[in-house]
Amino acid sequence: MSFDVFDIAASGMQAQRVKMDSISSNIANINTTRNPDGTVGPYIKKNISFKAIYDQKLSQGASNFSSNSTAAQFDENTGAMNFNASVSMNQGKMSSGVAVAGITDAPNAVKTIYDPSHPDADADGFVKLPNINLVEEMVGMVTASKAYEANSIAAENAKNMINTAMKI
Repeated sequence: MSFDVFDIAASGMQAQRVKMDSISSNIANINTTRNPDGTVGPYIKKNISFKAIYDQKLSQGASNFSSNSTAAQFDENTGAMNFNASVSMNQGKMSSGVAVAGITDAPNAVKTIYDPSHPDADADGFVKLPNINLVEEMVGMVTASKAYEANSIAAENAKNMINTAMKI
């Protein structure tokens, strides 16, 4: 029996944790107008991108198929339809999880507002602030939290199935 489900769920949980950390940082710095060294400059919003992890071995598909096709095939000898039952195929490779592809600076990361009373305003009274939308960040946080929870439940269900199978 393969226990890849735990590796896949764990990789998804780890990726979503990184996303939630990034979103937390974005929310915490929503009004930051200074760099870590103290110079004037807005915080730049961070975006997370994911990539699929694939096993190195090629999937052979169902045993009744000569090719790695995912389509149904008609067997003229028996008059039956055969279906390929392989799962998570992408160009012949089996998915084995997800990883963080990168953490990048957001495009259009700065907005300028007029506030001459702000201590970091320029000579014309404009202040450069991070272009972070709190509502978008909270939606991203809820989405990442639910994805984390789904991966956790998948691992828990796999554990319960294994325990039940061992009792048979």
